[in-house]
Amino acid sequence: MAIVFVLVALLVVAVLVTGNWYVWRRLFRDTTAGPGPVRRIGAAVVVGGWLLFIGGMVASRTEAPFTLQRVLAWPGYLWLALTLYLLLALLAGELVRPLLRRVLERRARASAPEPARDLIPAGRAASADPEPEPVQSPEATGSTQGTTKGPEAGATTEEGPATDGSGPSRRLFVSRVVGGAAAAAAVGTVGYGTYGVLRGPKVKRVTVPLAKLPRAAHGYRIAVVSDIHLGPVLGRGFAQKVVDTINSTQPDLIAVVGDLVDGSVQDLGPAAAPLAQLTARHGSFFVTGNHEYFSGAEQWVEEVRRLGLNPLENARTELPLFDLAGVNDVAGEDEGQGPDFARALGDRDRARACVLLAHQPVQIHEAVDHGVDLQLSGHTHGGQLWPGNLIARGANPTLAGLDRYGDTQLYVSRGAGAWGPPTRVGAPSDITVIELASRQA
Repeated sequence: MAIVFVLVALLVVAVLVTGNWYVWRRLFRDTTAGPGPVRRIGAAVVVGGWLLFIGGMVASRTEAPFTLQRVLAWPGYLWLALTLYLLLALLAGELVRPLLRRVLERRARASAPEPARDLIPAGRAASADPEPEPVQSPEATGSTQGTTKGPEAGATTEEGPATDGSGPSRRLFVSRVVGGAAAAAAVGTVGYGTYGVLRGPKVKRVTVPLAKLPRAAHGYRIAVVSDIHLGPVLGRGFAQKVVDTINSTQPDLIAVVGDLVDGSVQDLGPAAAPLAQLTARHGSFFVTGNHEYFSGAEQWVEEVRRLGLNPLENARTELPLFDLAGVNDVAGEDEGQGPDFARALGDRDRARACVLLAHQPVQIHEAVDHGVDLQLSGHTHGGQLWPGNLIARGANPTLAGLDRYGDTQLYVSRGAGAWGPPTRVGAPSDITVIELASRQA
């Protein structure tokens, strides 16, 4: 097993090194005519970005001062996202390179002048041979024996593409165009994706009919928020935006379905304080996500309780119109605090409609076995960074949105925040208002 781990680790390192070398080569080596400060600066940027990212990861796991965590996290995590999209953009550029070269070659051939043979004087043309040019001695030219001529104009040297009198060579021009376009696309993508997260989640409204829901509960609104991920990057200001957005929907009930934080109560208690302002007719409820167990689940359960939320730790509450249950995240199994569906649902009246809060969509199968009508989950982030959705889709039964499994429906929120890079691409953040519908209405 240890050998397999080492081999996988070596493979990952090899892929990372190769990928970053490729990014450096296409952006800095191939866009310059020879060694110089640009290439050295490029190497420093690539290596420095990864050092910041690694430093941020280490700091967050070694209880380093929270200020240091924030200083390292912002540039480090953004560099991770930027590297991903630089790599993708440059790979896409490989398809453009030959096409651009071909266009330039055709334009060069089309603009080349035809030989002006008619303009050669007749007497000159009748000459058998052109007059030889006088050969100058090394002393006359000031050169010394053994001196060699430099590369001809337009030639390519080992140091990089050479230039001719009219400007950069065709190869250098193509490299600069493709590299510049790739950099602009990557920066634009990451910039817009980061703006989308910092702006705050948008409200999404979904109607879910439940067969057992009584007529009196028709139109009941549950505000679902998951994956806020308060931490070194997203802090109190972001939490306030989330709270204000939830309260603006005037829900009957608020469900916080895990991954609230990435850090300790000591560091993030002030950031989570706005949660005390959550307002709903039947209160606010909370279940743990996997990141709570990375951050100290017990202390956070007590903290959210102090802030006015009701933790559902493998528990159920009987609301006037339906049952609301919650189970711990599967990550709690390592601490003996995993999900216990029997405890939360085993003795309930199955004639009543039941809504279950469970952080991960993979918990849907046990929910089906226990006759749950609707499970509310998060965890996936909708993939967060395209093409991460392809990986997330393979690891979860439902990536995002509403789905059905037998008689049980599953709704998966994309989440309000972001983990790692404060960036989302192709997976906008959301707070979802679930409006329950009675089929008797």
